[in-house]
Amino acid sequence: RRRPRSRSATKMVFVVPRTAMLLALAASAASFAPPAHVGPSMMASVDSKPEGYGASHTSFYTNVKAKDSYETMDEILDKKLADTEVRQVVKEMLGACVKITDALRVNLVTVADAQNSVFGDVQLGVDVIADKLLWDACKASKVIHSGASEEEPVLVETNKDGRFIVCWDPLDGSSIVDNNWAVGTMIGIWDKKTGMLGATGRDQVTSLVVLYGPRTTALVACDDGVYEFTCGAGGRWIASRERIRIKKESKLFSPANLRAAQDLPGYDALVRHWMAQRYTLRYTGGLVPDVYQCFTKEMGVFANPTSPKAPAKLRVAFEVAPFGLLVERAGGKTSDGVTGGSVLDVTIRAVDQRTAACLGSADEVDRFNAMVLAK
Repeated sequence: RRRPRSRSATKMVFVVPRTAMLLALAASAASFAPPAHVGPSMMASVDSKPEGYGASHTSFYTNVKAKDSYETMDEILDKKLADTEVRQVVKEMLGACVKITDALRVNLVTVADAQNSVFGDVQLGVDVIADKLLWDACKASKVIHSGASEEEPVLVETNKDGRFIVCWDPLDGSSIVDNNWAVGTMIGIWDKKTGMLGATGRDQVTSLVVLYGPRTTALVACDDGVYEFTCGAGGRWIASRERIRIKKESKLFSPANLRAAQDLPGYDALVRHWMAQRYTLRYTGGLVPDVYQCFTKEMGVFANPTSPKAPAKLRVAFEVAPFGLLVERAGGKTSDGVTGGSVLDVTIRAVDQRTAACLGSADEVDRFNAMVLAK
C-alpha cells in the first residue's frame, strides 16, 4: 500500500511555488518602467477609468438638438446664395441626387452590361444609373454650359448659352456599395469665364457633396459658410445644419492608402502617433463618408498620401476640389499631399488629373505636412 503523504508535505507542494511566483511578480513590478513613448496621461488611463468611460467617450455621438421647425432648402439658398443662377444650378443638381436616392433604394448592385470606364474601373449598374441622371439634369439645364463625369472624363458642351461647367463623381464608393455602406456624389461647379481646365479649385462658384446612407444628406458651399440639407418626404430638402465649423483639434482619424506607409516612414509614424494618442479610427474606404464626418463631428482628418509603389488616385476636379472648398469654407484646412499647400491652389491641367490630399482639422493637417512631407 502507498504510504499517505503528510499534510506538511502536501502543503509544501502548493505553498512554495506560489510564494516564488509572488516574489517574482513583486520584483518585476518594482523594476518595471513604462516605455519612453508612454506618457503619464496614458499610464493614468490604464490605472483609472476616465470621465465618460465607455463607448460614448470615444464614439463622439451627435450633440445636435431637435428644433421645433426647420427652414427649407429654398429658404436658405434664397438668403445664402446671392447669385440666382448659382442657386438654380445647385437646386438642379440636388434634384438629380433625389432621383439617385430613389434608384439606390430599388436597384440591385450588379456589374453593368457595358463597361465604359476609361480608368478600367469596374462599372456597376448603379454607377451607370447615377451618371445618367446627372447627365440628364445637365442637358436639361439652361444655366449649365458643359459637364464632365468621372466615369467619362471629357468636357461635353450641353448648352452653348449656359454659364457653368459642372464636374461630378456620380457614385463614389463602388467597391463598398455592395456592402450596403454609405456612398456619395461629389460635384464641383465653375463659371465658364474661368473655365475648369487651367483654373483651380478656388475658382469654383460653389460645390456640393451628397451622402447616401440611412438618410440622404447634402453639404453645400454657400456665401457665408457650409450648410447641410436632409432629403425628406417627397424629395423635399430641409436645412439640418447651418454654418458648420470644423474645429482645429481632432480625436478622429481616417487613414487612406495605408499601403503607402510601407514606403513613407513619416506616414507610418503619423498613423502610430494617432494610435498612441488614442484617437478614434473612423474609416470606411469611401471618400464621401470618410470626409463628410468632419462636418457632422465638427472635427476629423482624412489622409491620402502618395508614394512610388502606392500612388494617390484621387481626382482633382471630381473629388478633391469640391470637398476642399467645403472643408476650407467650414474653417478646416487642406494639403495637396506634395507641397503642403492647399488643394484649392492646384492648377487643373487635365480632366482626370490625380492628386494626394489631406483634409480636415487644421492642427492635424499641419501634423500631416510636418511628419509626412517635412513641411
